[in-house]
Amino acid sequence: MTYVDGFVAAVPTANKEAYRKHAADSVPVFKGYGALAMVENWGVDVPDGEVTSLPMAVKRKEDETVVFSWVIWPDKETRDKAWEKLMSDPAMTNMEMPFDGKRMIFGGFETILEA
Repeated sequence: MTYVDGFVAAVPTANKEAYRKHAADSVPVFKGYGALAMVENWGVDVPDGEVTSLPMAVKRKEDETVVFSWVIWPDKETRDKAWEKLMSDPAMTNMEMPFDGKRMIFGGFETILEA
């Protein structure tokens, strides 16, 4: 089964196109290291919660939008090797992020059902 890296971030709404471009520019780099697919989603119906929610998790500000993204890898081994290389690849390290990366939440997930 595949392995998935998931990300949730707050992006300034005014930076939507810059974020889309940033993501698009990342695709060939990730795929070059073995990623099967990348998906970026711009929040349109992401409600605030009473106890917890995606906006609360990323400390979304009034002028920001929550994005939800994932990268699909063939397996964890490929992902682990890729991340080692991605962290030092100039194509990634020289890329300016159009959002506050300190408020991004992320994690790696083993696929247990794919339908």
